[in-house]
Amino acid sequence: MNSSTKEEGQMKTKEILETKSSRRAFMKKLSIAAAAGSAGLVTGGCVSLESSEEMGLKWEEYFKKNYRLMTQEEKDETVARLERLFKLQHNENVQISNQEPQENVLFGYAFNISRCKGYMDCVEACVQENNLDRKAKTQYIRIFEMEPGQLDPTSGDGKYHHEVPVENKFYMGVQCYHCENAPCTKACPTKATWREPDGIIVVDYDWCIGCRYCLAACPYWGRRFNWGEPEVAEEEITKKQHYLGNRMRMKGVMEKCTFCIQRTRQGKLPACAEACPTGSRVFGNLLDPNSEIRYVLKHKKVFRFKEELGTDPKFWYFID
Repeated sequence: MNSSTKEEGQMKTKEILETKSSRRAFMKKLSIAAAAGSAGLVTGGCVSLESSEEMGLKWEEYFKKNYRLMTQEEKDETVARLERLFKLQHNENVQISNQEPQENVLFGYAFNISRCKGYMDCVEACVQENNLDRKAKTQYIRIFEMEPGQLDPTSGDGKYHHEVPVENKFYMGVQCYHCENAPCTKACPTKATWREPDGIIVVDYDWCIGCRYCLAACPYWGRRFNWGEPEVAEEEITKKQHYLGNRMRMKGVMEKCTFCIQRTRQGKLPACAEACPTGSRVFGNLLDPNSEIRYVLKHKKVFRFKEELGTDPKFWYFID
């Protein structure tokens, strides 16, 4: 793609978002006026101050801009609004970050298939860290039990329920690969998903319309659709969240692995890598020549799944 074509594409994207946000700004003014008028009709004692506040916050949330078009001040206001809403609805405090990508950071992941024993500690850690729906048993990570000589997860067993490891089997983890040339971002009609400068593919849940085009476009099963209102016990909710990461999602939107953006942008490992008992998971900055991920790429036998598609995934498999 030449530079002029790329610039035209960026301008079209901006026009789409600005057109929609302008409409939302107009509708927001109408909604605030309507809400104010309705409030004037309510007699004392019919509606509590708390429920009126919650209604107003929800209106503002519904008509806000796409995250990419927000100023820093608007992002801060949005985060504060979400934290207040959670307090009103759950009587609990959460900390929602809108931390931006760090400069000179490009995240990458490597999975050692010769070490993984299929224990699924990574899956459990991911579910807990990212506030995934317990009722539907949503999982961003899948572990496949593979036969010797196989390197395609579709030929493995991703639903095993027996003691592991099994002799003469090996295990292969699959999740979002955070592709450089991600098909999912191109398929989204509302521009609700995009690639951040640090390589993380994110979703603005409030702009996702649940069409599932990204699900169809992804060749790696990296997307999950939320069929129902997510259920997480109050005591199990991870309170430290990120706007583009593990904050509580609503029904009818797409979800995915974000390399635990709420952790990794603070210099921590993703929950799955930290929980792995066998050291099978390696995560780090691809732009740091002294990082462990760079050592793996230089000294190990590595490969990427479906590399022929040209998606340039930031997820490698390797063996010792």
